[in-house]
Amino acid sequence: MVDNRSGVPDSTAVRVALWRALHVEVDAPPHVLDDRIGLRLADPDDGWRDRPDVSSPGVRGFRAAIVGRARFIEDLVAEQADHGVDQYVLLGAGLDTFAQREPATASRMRVFEVDQPATSAWKRDRLRELGYPPPEWLHLVPVDFEAGQSWLDELVAAGFDPDRPAFVVSTGVSMYLTEAATAATLRQVAGLATGTTLAMTFLLRTDLVDEVDRPGYEYVQQAARASGTPFISLYSPSDIAALARANGFRDVRHVPSTELGDRYFAGRTDGLRPNTGEDFLIATT
Repeated sequence: MVDNRSGVPDSTAVRVALWRALHVEVDAPPHVLDDRIGLRLADPDDGWRDRPDVSSPGVRGFRAAIVGRARFIEDLVAEQADHGVDQYVLLGAGLDTFAQREPATASRMRVFEVDQPATSAWKRDRLRELGYPPPEWLHLVPVDFEAGQSWLDELVAAGFDPDRPAFVVSTGVSMYLTEAATAATLRQVAGLATGTTLAMTFLLRTDLVDEVDRPGYEYVQQAARASGTPFISLYSPSDIAALARANGFRDVRHVPSTELGDRYFAGRTDGLRPNTGEDFLIATT
């Protein structure tokens, strides 16, 4: 997202980009994800590495979680492409750089990055400045959610084919939405062509978070409230699965953050591992 008052990306989108870049700069190899283009997009001040919200010891596990979820999504994209799915939709794309970092995979699909109009315009300009003009298979789709625009209508106008299967991703969004708003998104995605898959993150109820991670989890919630963007909806895995089924999905799977930790961070000598609290819903029509 972009702060429409200043024309710069919002703090959450920038923080995600900086965490992903810092993983490469300070964490020992092997790196779960190598994303330095996002850092160039954000273009932070020289002192960005010393920001408490970026590099303090307390955010290390959150950084790992962001890196792990990004790697998981990109592995799923490659898997979907191998299965013949040729449309990839990112709802709330922010400073995502998959199309620039992995063009061999991304170009096998039509990639649609949905975000607020100011975000899309800013990102298009920054990509051109950095030498990454959007290729014909990459579509930055502006949607004015505050004005009630339909993201699906705008997708179709940009060339999306609702009669063909797609891979749809929404990360770091559901906690800011009411359950009714999330249900509406689930219903829209479930109404797409048979074989469409949604990968969506959701935050766990606090009592379901590992006890060792709970203080940090509660601190993040407090910080979100203080910044004016409180977490509205927290779920249990069974609740989010039931919501997906009730809104049209036939095949629903829960992927806990611990599974991503086992998959991408096992055997590390530096102890880096994702915090618990944000899990995945994988749902297929």
